[in-house]
Amino acid sequence: MLYETPPLDAADHRVLDGIDAMRAELQPLIRPTRTWVGSLRRELLARHVQGSIGIEGYRTTVADVEAMMTGAEPLATAKSDQREADGYRQALSWVLRLAEAEPFTYTDGLLNGLHFVMAGHHTRDAPGWWRTSGVWVRGEQPGAIAYQAPEAEQVPLLTKELIEWLNTGNLEAPALVRAAMAHFNLVKIHPWRDGNGRMARALHTLVLAREGLLAPEYSSIEEWLGHHSLRYYDALAAAGGSVWSPQRDVTVWLRFALAGHHQQLQLVRHRAEIQSRLWVALEEAVRRQGWHERYAYALFPAVKAEGEGGMVHRAAYQIDAQISGQVAQADLRTIVRAGWLAAHGAGRGRHYTVGDALPGEIRDLIQPTRLVDPYHPEQ
Repeated sequence: MLYETPPLDAADHRVLDGIDAMRAELQPLIRPTRTWVGSLRRELLARHVQGSIGIEGYRTTVADVEAMMTGAEPLATAKSDQREADGYRQALSWVLRLAEAEPFTYTDGLLNGLHFVMAGHHTRDAPGWWRTSGVWVRGEQPGAIAYQAPEAEQVPLLTKELIEWLNTGNLEAPALVRAAMAHFNLVKIHPWRDGNGRMARALHTLVLAREGLLAPEYSSIEEWLGHHSLRYYDALAAAGGSVWSPQRDVTVWLRFALAGHHQQLQLVRHRAEIQSRLWVALEEAVRRQGWHERYAYALFPAVKAEGEGGMVHRAAYQIDAQISGQVAQADLRTIVRAGWLAAHGAGRGRHYTVGDALPGEIRDLIQPTRLVDPYHPEQ
Protein backbone atom coordinates (compact mmCIF):
# COMPACT_ATOMS: atom_id res chain seq x y z
CA MET A 1 0.00 0.00 0.00
CA LEU A 2 1.30 3.44 -1.00
CA TYR A 3 0.46 6.87 0.39
CA GLU A 4 -2.73 7.85 -1.43
CA THR A 5 -3.44 11.03 -3.34
CA PRO A 6 -5.61 13.28 -1.15
CA PRO A 7 -8.76 14.85 -2.60
CA LEU A 8 -8.40 18.36 -4.01
CA ASP A 9 -10.53 21.22 -2.71
CA ALA A 10 -11.41 24.62 -4.19
CA ALA A 11 -8.15 26.20 -2.98
CA ASP A 12 -6.07 23.49 -4.64
CA HIS A 13 -7.94 23.91 -7.92
CA ARG A 14 -7.45 27.67 -7.74
CA VAL A 15 -3.68 27.17 -7.39
CA LEU A 16 -3.63 24.67 -10.27
CA ASP A 17 -5.60 27.10 -12.45
CA GLY A 18 -3.06 29.81 -11.63
CA ILE A 19 -0.21 27.52 -12.68
CA ASP A 20 -1.97 26.74 -15.97
CA ALA A 21 -2.44 30.45 -16.63
CA MET A 22 1.25 31.17 -16.06
CA ARG A 23 2.21 28.30 -18.35
CA ALA A 24 0.09 29.84 -21.08
CA GLU A 25 1.82 33.19 -20.53
CA LEU A 26 5.24 31.57 -20.79
CA GLN A 27 4.63 29.75 -24.06
CA PRO A 28 5.11 32.76 -26.39
CA LEU A 29 8.15 33.91 -24.40
CA ILE A 30 9.99 30.60 -24.77
CA ARG A 31 9.07 29.61 -28.31
CA PRO A 32 12.07 28.37 -30.34
CA THR A 33 12.36 31.57 -32.41
CA ARG A 34 13.54 33.45 -29.32
CA THR A 35 17.31 33.32 -29.74
CA TRP A 36 18.10 33.80 -26.07
CA VAL A 37 16.00 30.86 -24.87
CA GLY A 38 18.87 28.35 -25.15
CA SER A 39 20.82 30.31 -22.56
CA LEU A 40 17.77 30.53 -20.28
CA ARG A 41 17.15 26.77 -20.49
CA ARG A 42 20.79 26.06 -19.63
CA GLU A 43 20.58 28.48 -16.69
CA LEU A 44 17.38 26.86 -15.40
CA LEU A 45 18.86 23.37 -15.63
CA ALA A 46 21.93 24.61 -13.73
CA ARG A 47 19.70 26.16 -11.05
CA HIS A 48 17.82 22.87 -10.61
CA VAL A 49 21.10 20.96 -10.22
CA GLN A 50 22.41 23.49 -7.72
CA GLY A 51 19.16 23.50 -5.76
CA SER A 52 18.74 19.73 -5.58
CA ILE A 53 22.27 18.80 -4.50
CA GLY A 54 22.34 21.78 -2.14
CA ILE A 55 19.49 20.24 -0.15
CA GLU A 56 21.88 17.43 0.78
CA GLY A 57 24.77 19.69 1.72
CA TYR A 58 26.75 19.74 -1.54
CA ARG A 59 27.82 23.20 -2.63
CA THR A 60 28.19 24.61 -6.13
CA THR A 61 27.14 27.72 -8.04
CA VAL A 62 24.89 28.21 -11.04
CA ALA A 63 27.87 29.56 -12.99
CA ASP A 64 29.95 26.48 -12.17
CA VAL A 65 27.21 24.08 -13.26
CA GLU A 66 26.85 26.01 -16.50
CA ALA A 67 30.63 25.79 -16.92
CA MET A 68 30.45 21.98 -16.57
CA MET A 69 27.73 21.91 -19.20
CA THR A 70 29.91 23.76 -21.73
CA GLY A 71 33.28 22.18 -20.94
CA ALA A 72 34.72 25.14 -19.04
CA GLU A 73 36.46 24.96 -15.67
CA PRO A 74 34.29 25.32 -12.53
CA LEU A 75 35.80 28.03 -10.36
CA ALA A 76 34.22 27.80 -6.90
CA THR A 77 33.19 24.15 -6.45
CA ALA A 78 35.21 21.51 -4.62
CA LYS A 79 36.12 18.42 -6.66
CA SER A 80 33.93 16.17 -4.52
CA ASP A 81 30.95 18.46 -5.00
CA GLN A 82 31.68 18.68 -8.72
CA ARG A 83 31.16 14.91 -8.93
CA GLU A 84 27.77 15.24 -7.25
CA ALA A 85 26.75 18.14 -9.49
CA ASP A 86 27.90 16.42 -12.65
CA GLY A 87 26.16 13.16 -11.74
CA TYR A 88 22.91 14.96 -11.10
CA ARG A 89 23.32 17.07 -14.23
CA GLN A 90 23.69 13.93 -16.31
CA ALA A 91 20.65 12.36 -14.65
CA LEU A 92 18.51 15.43 -15.38
CA SER A 93 19.84 15.49 -18.96
CA TRP A 94 18.56 11.92 -19.33
CA VAL A 95 15.21 13.03 -17.89
CA LEU A 96 15.01 15.68 -20.62
CA ARG A 97 15.62 13.01 -23.27
CA LEU A 98 13.02 10.72 -21.72
CA ALA A 99 10.47 13.52 -22.00
CA GLU A 100 9.99 12.65 -25.68
CA ALA A 101 10.88 8.94 -25.68
CA GLU A 102 8.36 6.66 -27.38
CA PRO A 103 7.38 4.06 -26.47
CA PHE A 104 7.83 4.80 -22.77
CA THR A 105 7.12 2.78 -19.64
CA TYR A 106 8.26 3.23 -16.06
CA THR A 107 10.30 0.18 -15.00
CA ASP A 108 12.62 -0.80 -12.18
CA GLY A 109 15.44 -0.78 -14.74
CA LEU A 110 14.72 2.83 -15.67
CA LEU A 111 14.70 4.00 -12.04
CA ASN A 112 17.83 2.04 -11.14
CA GLY A 113 19.58 3.22 -14.29
CA LEU A 114 18.78 6.81 -13.45
CA HIS A 115 20.10 6.23 -9.95
CA PHE A 116 23.34 4.77 -11.30
CA VAL A 117 23.87 7.75 -13.61
CA MET A 118 23.35 10.04 -10.64
CA ALA A 119 25.29 8.20 -7.93
CA GLY A 120 27.47 5.64 -9.70
CA HIS A 121 30.62 7.16 -8.22
CA HIS A 122 29.44 6.08 -4.73
CA THR A 123 30.54 2.51 -5.29
CA ARG A 124 30.29 1.50 -1.62
CA ASP A 125 26.57 2.30 -1.62
CA ALA A 126 25.76 -0.22 -4.38
CA PRO A 127 24.29 2.35 -6.81
CA GLY A 128 21.76 1.17 -9.35
CA TRP A 129 19.89 -1.44 -7.33
CA TRP A 130 17.63 -1.65 -4.29
CA ARG A 131 19.18 -1.62 -0.85
CA THR A 132 19.53 -4.84 1.13
CA SER A 133 19.65 -3.33 4.61
CA GLY A 134 17.70 -0.85 6.73
CA VAL A 135 18.21 2.91 6.40
CA TRP A 136 17.40 5.86 8.62
CA VAL A 137 17.23 9.59 8.02
CA ARG A 138 19.09 11.44 10.75
CA GLY A 139 17.38 14.14 12.76
CA GLU A 140 18.73 17.55 13.71
CA GLN A 141 19.95 16.43 17.13
CA PRO A 142 22.97 14.07 17.45
CA GLY A 143 21.82 10.47 17.40
CA ALA A 144 18.20 11.38 16.62
CA ILE A 145 16.31 9.57 13.84
CA ALA A 146 13.84 11.66 11.84
CA TYR A 147 12.58 8.82 9.67
CA GLN A 148 12.96 5.04 9.57
CA ALA A 149 12.35 3.60 6.10
CA PRO A 150 10.56 0.30 5.44
CA GLU A 151 12.57 -2.87 5.93
CA ALA A 152 14.71 -3.91 2.99
CA GLU A 153 12.49 -6.97 2.38
CA GLN A 154 9.59 -4.63 1.59
CA VAL A 155 11.45 -2.55 -0.97
CA PRO A 156 10.93 -4.76 -4.08
CA LEU A 157 7.19 -5.02 -3.45
CA LEU A 158 6.74 -1.33 -2.66
CA THR A 159 8.75 -0.20 -5.67
CA LYS A 160 6.79 -2.59 -7.89
CA GLU A 161 3.57 -1.05 -6.61
CA LEU A 162 4.91 2.45 -7.21
CA ILE A 163 5.96 1.57 -10.77
CA GLU A 164 2.53 0.11 -11.50
CA TRP A 165 0.94 3.28 -10.12
CA LEU A 166 3.22 5.47 -12.27
CA ASN A 167 2.07 3.58 -15.37
CA THR A 168 -1.63 3.21 -14.59
CA GLY A 169 -2.65 4.92 -11.33
CA ASN A 170 -4.57 8.20 -10.90
CA LEU A 171 -4.09 9.04 -14.58
CA GLU A 172 -7.03 11.43 -14.41
CA ALA A 173 -5.30 13.55 -11.75
CA PRO A 174 -3.37 16.70 -12.77
CA ALA A 175 0.24 15.89 -13.65
CA LEU A 176 1.50 18.22 -10.91
CA VAL A 177 -0.42 16.17 -8.35
CA ARG A 178 0.85 12.84 -9.72
CA ALA A 179 4.42 14.17 -9.79
CA ALA A 180 4.20 15.31 -6.16
CA MET A 181 2.81 11.94 -5.05
CA ALA A 182 5.46 10.00 -6.99
CA HIS A 183 8.11 12.16 -5.30
CA PHE A 184 6.63 11.57 -1.86
CA ASN A 185 6.21 7.81 -2.16
CA LEU A 186 9.68 7.24 -3.59
CA VAL A 187 11.42 9.28 -0.90
CA LYS A 188 9.43 7.47 1.80
CA ILE A 189 10.19 4.01 0.38
CA HIS A 190 13.87 5.06 0.34
CA PRO A 191 14.82 2.18 -1.97
CA TRP A 192 18.55 2.95 -2.23
CA ARG A 193 21.23 3.34 0.40
CA ASP A 194 21.95 6.90 -0.73
CA GLY A 195 20.62 9.47 -3.18
CA ASN A 196 16.94 8.89 -2.42
CA GLY A 197 16.06 12.57 -2.14
CA ARG A 198 17.72 13.43 -5.44
CA MET A 199 16.04 10.48 -7.14
CA ALA A 200 12.62 11.50 -5.79
CA ARG A 201 13.12 15.04 -7.09
CA ALA A 202 14.32 13.71 -10.47
CA LEU A 203 11.27 11.42 -10.68
CA HIS A 204 9.05 14.41 -9.88
CA THR A 205 10.59 16.23 -12.84
CA LEU A 206 10.32 13.17 -15.08
CA VAL A 207 6.58 12.82 -14.45
CA LEU A 208 6.15 16.46 -15.46
CA ALA A 209 8.44 16.01 -18.46
CA ARG A 210 6.24 13.20 -19.73
CA GLU A 211 3.22 15.53 -19.47
CA GLY A 212 4.66 17.55 -22.34
CA LEU A 213 2.86 20.84 -21.71
CA LEU A 214 5.98 22.84 -20.89
CA ALA A 215 9.68 21.97 -21.17
CA PRO A 216 10.96 20.26 -17.99
CA GLU A 217 13.41 23.06 -17.25
CA TYR A 218 10.47 25.43 -16.83
CA SER A 219 8.30 22.95 -14.90
CA SER A 220 10.71 21.52 -12.35
CA ILE A 221 10.41 22.43 -8.68
CA GLU A 222 14.02 21.63 -7.77
CA GLU A 223 15.40 25.16 -7.67
CA TRP A 224 12.56 26.25 -5.40
CA LEU A 225 13.06 23.27 -3.09
CA GLY A 226 16.73 24.17 -2.81
CA HIS A 227 15.76 27.61 -1.53
CA HIS A 228 13.28 26.13 0.98
CA SER A 229 15.08 23.01 2.17
CA LEU A 230 14.04 23.28 5.82
CA ARG A 231 10.39 23.68 4.88
CA TYR A 232 10.80 20.78 2.46
CA TYR A 233 12.03 18.44 5.21
CA ASP A 234 9.29 19.70 7.54
CA ALA A 235 6.57 19.01 4.96
CA LEU A 236 7.87 15.49 4.31
CA ALA A 237 7.97 14.77 8.03
CA ALA A 238 4.60 16.31 8.85
CA ALA A 239 2.87 14.38 6.08
CA GLY A 240 4.62 11.03 6.28
CA GLY A 241 5.44 10.57 9.94
CA SER A 242 8.60 9.04 11.39
CA VAL A 243 8.00 5.55 9.93
CA TRP A 244 6.32 4.18 6.80
CA SER A 245 2.64 5.06 7.43
CA PRO A 246 0.66 4.97 4.16
CA GLN A 247 -2.65 5.45 5.94
CA ARG A 248 -1.74 9.08 6.76
CA ASP A 249 -3.31 12.09 5.04
CA VAL A 250 -0.56 13.84 3.04
CA THR A 251 -2.47 17.01 2.12
CA VAL A 252 0.18 19.15 3.82
CA TRP A 253 2.80 17.76 1.46
CA LEU A 254 0.68 18.15 -1.66
CA ARG A 255 -0.12 21.77 -0.87
CA PHE A 256 3.55 22.47 -0.15
CA ALA A 257 4.48 21.06 -3.58
CA LEU A 258 1.72 22.90 -5.45
CA ALA A 259 2.66 26.19 -3.77
CA GLY A 260 6.27 25.52 -4.78
CA HIS A 261 5.31 25.00 -8.40
CA HIS A 262 3.27 28.19 -8.40
CA GLN A 263 6.10 30.26 -6.93
CA GLN A 264 8.73 28.67 -9.19
CA LEU A 265 6.65 29.60 -12.23
CA GLN A 266 6.23 33.13 -10.86
CA LEU A 267 10.02 33.35 -10.78
CA VAL A 268 10.54 31.76 -14.21
CA ARG A 269 7.89 34.02 -15.78
CA HIS A 270 9.60 37.07 -14.27
CA ARG A 271 12.99 35.96 -15.56
CA ALA A 272 11.63 35.23 -19.02
CA GLU A 273 9.98 38.65 -19.25
CA ILE A 274 13.07 40.50 -18.00
CA GLN A 275 15.48 38.49 -20.12
CA SER A 276 13.37 38.97 -23.24
CA ARG A 277 13.60 42.75 -22.76
CA LEU A 278 17.30 42.42 -21.94
CA TRP A 279 18.00 40.57 -25.17
CA VAL A 280 16.29 43.26 -27.25
CA ALA A 281 18.22 45.99 -25.40
CA LEU A 282 21.54 44.18 -25.90
CA GLU A 283 20.90 43.73 -29.62
CA GLU A 284 20.18 47.46 -29.97
CA ALA A 285 23.22 48.45 -27.89
CA VAL A 286 25.51 46.14 -29.86
CA ARG A 287 24.17 47.55 -33.15
CA ARG A 288 24.80 51.12 -31.99
CA GLN A 289 28.35 50.12 -31.09
CA GLY A 290 28.90 48.87 -34.65
CA TRP A 291 29.49 45.27 -33.55
CA HIS A 292 28.13 42.09 -35.04
CA GLU A 293 24.76 41.11 -33.57
CA ARG A 294 26.25 37.86 -32.22
CA TYR A 295 28.06 39.90 -29.53
CA ALA A 296 24.78 39.90 -27.61
CA TYR A 297 25.37 36.20 -26.91
CA ALA A 298 28.61 37.07 -25.11
CA LEU A 299 27.03 39.77 -22.96
CA PHE A 300 23.72 38.12 -22.13
CA PRO A 301 24.88 35.46 -19.60
CA ALA A 302 27.00 37.91 -17.63
CA VAL A 303 24.37 40.65 -17.45
CA LYS A 304 21.30 38.53 -16.67
CA ALA A 305 22.87 37.09 -13.51
CA GLU A 306 25.29 39.87 -12.53
CA GLY A 307 24.13 40.02 -8.92
CA GLU A 308 24.42 36.24 -8.58
CA GLY A 309 27.94 35.82 -9.92
CA GLY A 310 26.96 36.03 -13.59
CA MET A 311 29.73 35.35 -16.06
CA VAL A 312 30.39 33.99 -19.53
CA HIS A 313 33.01 31.46 -20.66
CA ARG A 314 34.36 31.38 -24.18
CA ALA A 315 33.00 27.85 -24.61
CA ALA A 316 29.44 28.94 -23.78
CA TYR A 317 29.66 31.92 -26.14
CA GLN A 318 31.00 29.66 -28.88
CA ILE A 319 28.09 27.25 -28.42
CA ASP A 320 25.37 29.92 -28.20
CA ALA A 321 26.61 31.98 -31.17
CA GLN A 322 27.62 28.88 -33.20
CA ILE A 323 31.06 30.23 -34.04
CA SER A 324 34.62 28.92 -33.93
CA GLY A 325 36.87 29.22 -30.92
CA GLN A 326 39.11 31.74 -32.71
CA VAL A 327 36.20 34.01 -33.60
CA ALA A 328 34.81 33.75 -30.06
CA GLN A 329 38.18 34.70 -28.55
CA ALA A 330 38.57 37.68 -30.89
CA ASP A 331 35.04 38.91 -30.13
CA LEU A 332 35.60 38.68 -26.38
CA ARG A 333 38.85 40.66 -26.67
CA THR A 334 36.96 43.41 -28.52
CA ILE A 335 34.25 43.57 -25.86
CA VAL A 336 36.84 43.62 -23.05
CA ARG A 337 38.78 46.46 -24.73
CA ALA A 338 35.54 48.45 -24.81
CA GLY A 339 35.06 47.85 -21.09
CA TRP A 340 31.69 46.11 -21.47
CA LEU A 341 33.16 42.88 -20.08
CA ALA A 342 36.08 42.30 -17.69
CA ALA A 343 38.37 39.27 -18.09
CA HIS A 344 39.49 37.03 -15.21
CA GLY A 345 41.68 33.93 -14.91
CA ALA A 346 43.45 31.94 -17.58
CA GLY A 347 43.14 28.71 -19.56
CA ARG A 348 39.93 26.74 -19.01
CA GLY A 349 39.24 28.97 -16.02
CA ARG A 350 39.18 32.13 -18.15
CA HIS A 351 35.85 33.89 -17.71
CA TYR A 352 34.25 37.29 -18.16
CA THR A 353 32.01 39.41 -15.97
CA VAL A 354 30.18 42.70 -16.54
CA GLY A 355 32.56 45.59 -17.12
CA ASP A 356 32.30 49.15 -15.83
CA ALA A 357 31.58 50.64 -19.28
CA LEU A 358 28.44 48.58 -19.95
CA PRO A 359 25.58 51.06 -20.49
CA GLY A 360 23.70 51.59 -17.25
CA GLU A 361 20.25 51.31 -18.84
CA ILE A 362 21.02 47.67 -19.67
CA ARG A 363 22.00 46.79 -16.11
CA ASP A 364 18.89 48.57 -14.82
CA LEU A 365 16.65 46.08 -16.65
CA ILE A 366 17.44 43.36 -14.10
CA GLN A 367 14.90 43.72 -11.31
CA PRO A 368 14.04 41.38 -8.39
CA THR A 369 10.61 39.86 -8.05
CA ARG A 370 8.38 39.30 -5.02
CA LEU A 371 6.86 35.84 -4.82
CA VAL A 372 3.24 35.46 -3.68
CA ASP A 373 1.98 32.50 -1.64
CA PRO A 374 -0.85 31.20 -3.87
CA TYR A 375 -2.75 29.77 -0.91
CA HIS A 376 -2.55 33.09 0.97
CA PRO A 377 -2.15 35.78 -1.74
CA GLU A 378 -3.23 38.53 0.63
CA GLN A 379 -0.17 38.11 2.83
